[in-house]
Amino acid sequence: MIRTDALDQLPVRTALPALERALDDRGTAVLCAPPGTGKTTLVPLVLAGLVGGGPVRRVVVAEPRRIAARAAARRMAWLLGERAGERVGFTVRGERVVGPGTVIEVVTTGVLLQRLQRDQELAGVDVVIVDECHERHLDADTVAAFLLDVRETLRPELRLVAASATTDAAGWARLLGDAPVVEAEGVAHPVEVVWAPPAAPVRPPHGMRVDPALLAHVAATVRRALAERDGDVLCFLPGVGEIGRVAGQLAGVDAEVLQVHGRAPAAVQDAVLAGSSGGRRVVLATSVAESSLTVPGVRVVVDSGLAREPRTDHARGLSALTTVRASRAAGRQRAGRAGREAPGAVYRCWTEAEDGRLAAFPSPEIRVADLAAFALQAACWGDPDASGLALLDPPPAGAMAAAREVLAAIGAVDAEGRVTDRGVRMSRLGLHPRLARALLDGAGEVGGLLAAEVVALLSEEPPREYGDDLAAALRTARRGGDGYAARWRQEVRRLSASLGGVFARERPQDAAVGLVAALAFPERVARARGEGAFLMVSGTGALTGEGSGLRGAPWLAVAVADRPAHAASARVRLAAVVDEGTAREAAGHLFRSGDEVRWADGDVVARRVDRLGAVELAVRPLRDPAPGAVREALVEGLRREGPGLLRWSRESEQLRQRLAFLHRELGEPWPDVSDGALLECAGQWLEPELSRARRRADLARIDAGQALRRLLPWATGEAVRLDELAPERIEVPSGSRVRVEYGGAQPVLAVKLQELFGLRETPRVAGVPVLVHLLSPAGRPAAVTADLASFWRDGYRAVRAELRGRYPKHPWPEDPATAEATRFTSARLRRGQG
Repeated sequence: MIRTDALDQLPVRTALPALERALDDRGTAVLCAPPGTGKTTLVPLVLAGLVGGGPVRRVVVAEPRRIAARAAARRMAWLLGERAGERVGFTVRGERVVGPGTVIEVVTTGVLLQRLQRDQELAGVDVVIVDECHERHLDADTVAAFLLDVRETLRPELRLVAASATTDAAGWARLLGDAPVVEAEGVAHPVEVVWAPPAAPVRPPHGMRVDPALLAHVAATVRRALAERDGDVLCFLPGVGEIGRVAGQLAGVDAEVLQVHGRAPAAVQDAVLAGSSGGRRVVLATSVAESSLTVPGVRVVVDSGLAREPRTDHARGLSALTTVRASRAAGRQRAGRAGREAPGAVYRCWTEAEDGRLAAFPSPEIRVADLAAFALQAACWGDPDASGLALLDPPPAGAMAAAREVLAAIGAVDAEGRVTDRGVRMSRLGLHPRLARALLDGAGEVGGLLAAEVVALLSEEPPREYGDDLAAALRTARRGGDGYAARWRQEVRRLSASLGGVFARERPQDAAVGLVAALAFPERVARARGEGAFLMVSGTGALTGEGSGLRGAPWLAVAVADRPAHAASARVRLAAVVDEGTAREAAGHLFRSGDEVRWADGDVVARRVDRLGAVELAVRPLRDPAPGAVREALVEGLRREGPGLLRWSRESEQLRQRLAFLHRELGEPWPDVSDGALLECAGQWLEPELSRARRRADLARIDAGQALRRLLPWATGEAVRLDELAPERIEVPSGSRVRVEYGGAQPVLAVKLQELFGLRETPRVAGVPVLVHLLSPAGRPAAVTADLASFWRDGYRAVRAELRGRYPKHPWPEDPATAEATRFTSARLRRGQG
């Protein structure tokens, strides 16, 4: 019996006429409906004609998570007075509950992707609803792009709805061909915001780590909320580990503590969604409860302010979830859970000032995630670079290039990026391409069942209590009775069935486990460096934890690793012990053997090296390296350490300074002699000495001054004017030839004051007045001027008064501009005249 009373209470019903008109007119629509309005349950029932009296249509609803898909199907079946599997069913990875009379099928976006690849027309399907599209999961964005392509080329009659609680409605409408936007009004009760930051500062999250002090504060805030408010408490935490730790700190509270996340057993999920049976409840949840699920009885939300998002370090080959501050949009979604059924409150574990600095929306996965699976889906669709797909955000070029490299290395695409038969098979396994490679190739090496067991462990990371040793984690999963082990066994059955019967040669089990892990992540094969440190073949350092049984292994196949903020090395979280033979077998495409001539540790190093990526397997000295390679290494040394590797005499330095001055003041044809310019044209001025050099010591014997003269503008004839335009020395009135220093911004002439008597104007070089440093008879600075005439007129009197008393034996005429210049004392000057 249809529960009409419950259906009539769903606020989205007022928007249904506009939605149906939009689909009749345009075939596409964007539905914006706040949480709790019934968009996930009533809308599919009406569009399928199961309520409301419309024509019966087959509807597929795509949800981002398995827990949401199951819950939505069961809720719709309940509203029809049926059980899931009759007119409403669901399909998620490893579980299918549908029947011959199923009209509405709720699937995960991953399942729908697989279905589209097998049947692009979606034969028999009339309407597809992509739910919670605001979350911007990569699978949902890809599904929407594929469906739009299907509508445009194969099935223009296919109806498409993008539905969400809060979204970029204008962006989605534009993407769906200027689709109408239909908005449903929610019945939101007021939610009081309580700012509840920790009393003392806590460390910001990095990687997967969350400060235990923050988790203790969240637990204390839950206790506070239970004491101050009525109703159930929904607490948002970033992940399963944090949920477990907060649950432990809530022992003894007068409430039932439940944990909701993607890994939670179905019975626990059902119990949470069914509502309370009497006493109060505390529901600890990840972001799955933000918008996809309705948790009855909740009047209070406690928000840790954290979330998990995927991040990929392409340079190091590391992909993992990382803890981030939740966006303001997520905060609004979470707070809204407290006002679904009655007025409520949200306790936010941060300050109001911090709230204004948070990101407005979560990052779209396509911008930050590993794109290997997306690139394979696009290649299977026939659009390897995804340039023809309708996406709100284009995939970053660098991430796509890295993804295509991975796919090419595992044989999923050819050199042009087109999908291979092997790639098509990989895409249909419902695994990341790396894991698909490990399953297919590993099955032939270690047998289908063991390969499936290891890949199932890698596809959903085992709980921390299973340890960091992959082989030991496998043994724990085999005998385990927990929820993870149950899901693992189900996945093993699925993967084994996809392989059929595959047998292989016998191997020790631990070695076989390591081989499968290494096949999945060949770039993460790592050799020991001592004291728990390893070097991956990708070039990234890795560290095992204190007390880990992996620390003494010669080689590791690292399955899971993350790199904490500001850390030089990755932290190994799950790995298997392997030997060098297994490392070579799995990462054979990274093996290189050849001569290496390079600049290292301050000199030319020439050697023959066998290497696996960045890991050197064998090294032998190279006695007769190729001259060209040696020259390149020497040039690299000059780039790193500068021209100072050459022999620079005082005359060489001054020549360089004179040339720099002329280039600065006159430009061409006078050469640029800066470090960068000299290194750019090393072959022009350092030959033939550079080609004859073999090591650092040979560079030190090259006369830089002699080499620099090769850069003079000989061809134009200007070179002969060097001494005229920038002379080494200038003759002053006393007859002395005084050196000009060109190292500063202006040429400097440092000369004793009396030697300039009679010189009325400042000397110039290349038209630039020199900066005259006037010295005392003892050679100490007395004055500085760039205008000698002005100095004689205005400054000399004060200097004369000071120096006359200090050096009475020297001449200090009243009028220096007309006096005779001298290097001598007054007495000597008189003797010379006599």
